[in-house]
Amino acid sequence: MDLLKGIRPMEDLLLEGRRVLIRVDFGVPLGPDGSITDDSRIVAAVPTIRQAIEQGAKVVLASHLGRPRGRRTVDLSMIGVGERLQELLTKELGKETEVFLPDESVGDGPRKVVMERVEGEVVLIENLRFHPEEEANDNLFAQKLSALADVYVNDALGASHRAHASVSGVARYFAEKGAGPGLMKELTVLSKLTGAPEAPYLVVAGGARFSDKVNYLSQLLGRVRAILAGGGVATTLLAARGLGMGGSKIETDRLEAAQNFLARAKLRGVDVLLPVDVVVASEASDEAATEVVRVEAVPEGALVLDIGPETTAMYASAIGGARTLFWNGPMGMFERRPFMGGTEAVGKAIARSSAMSVVAGSDTVAAVGRLVLRPFFRHVSSGGAAALLILEGRELPGLDALREAS
Repeated sequence: MDLLKGIRPMEDLLLEGRRVLIRVDFGVPLGPDGSITDDSRIVAAVPTIRQAIEQGAKVVLASHLGRPRGRRTVDLSMIGVGERLQELLTKELGKETEVFLPDESVGDGPRKVVMERVEGEVVLIENLRFHPEEEANDNLFAQKLSALADVYVNDALGASHRAHASVSGVARYFAEKGAGPGLMKELTVLSKLTGAPEAPYLVVAGGARFSDKVNYLSQLLGRVRAILAGGGVATTLLAARGLGMGGSKIETDRLEAAQNFLARAKLRGVDVLLPVDVVVASEASDEAATEVVRVEAVPEGALVLDIGPETTAMYASAIGGARTLFWNGPMGMFERRPFMGGTEAVGKAIARSSAMSVVAGSDTVAAVGRLVLRPFFRHVSSGGAAALLILEGRELPGLDALREAS
């Protein structure tokens, strides 16, 4: 699948003196007090904004934040995001740079703010999801968004799998449209995984649910040498092999699917590596007493919360021989200190490897950030679910919209 086919990069668009609507992904995590706990998505957008400014654009940014469900809420306003973006742009551009924040997303107010701007100035409109029309992909709302600009640029892979007004609906109203450098980089890297990746190609698959991973893992069976399983993916697969997983939550309704997946992998010559030992506890807390046990001897009622040391050594050895590697999903409940060892060991093994390493998924990206390993990966994707859908071979509404009439 040629992900880049028919999509124009932003640098090929005529931006000078024009208003450019850039769909960014500023859906950052917020703490209990409303403060931004991880600004990496804002940081990632800064080079795109800088490039648009250098091309002479008047920049209009649009994003969602959280799930306000079509209602205006003070805690999900873009004000905090705008303030942080202003700090980052001032540092990046080497001069005081104001980010203008209208009170609304569409209408006369935002349009007036945008029209008053000159080349090089930046407007961040209010949270798109304050309007139910955004998620409904309402045509009129998309048309109102389009009235803010002359050119449309999508730079948000993480939103491109959603048929929302700002992602797919608005693009039809622009003759001049394309992908920002952030999105172009994502598609270039993911194209390598969907094309002919250098062998051996390994996938590390963790996270809470096997059902979230089975589709893309099944699609990759013809390409990968091995799949290394952790987290809930591993416990469901182990249960499918008839092993008791104590009191761990197992997707009992997916056991047959798990058995079928293991059978298909064997037929395709793909090694599915499963834990041989695990870390268990009676509760998932920072104070929990832990024990390492063999997977055949998980105590009744115990929770499997991480892979064990023998498994991490086995996985690290396999990772060392990879030339291409995709990681999605932590190995255990890494948010709790007693159960972060497996994720940390696997992350460090990938960081040490010479493979083209790609990591995707919000929990996995958070783990990589927490372990300060981000610089050691070839690519850390912001795509989340969108990246997995691409690996499944699915078309994304946001990408299709860029290809229309191009």
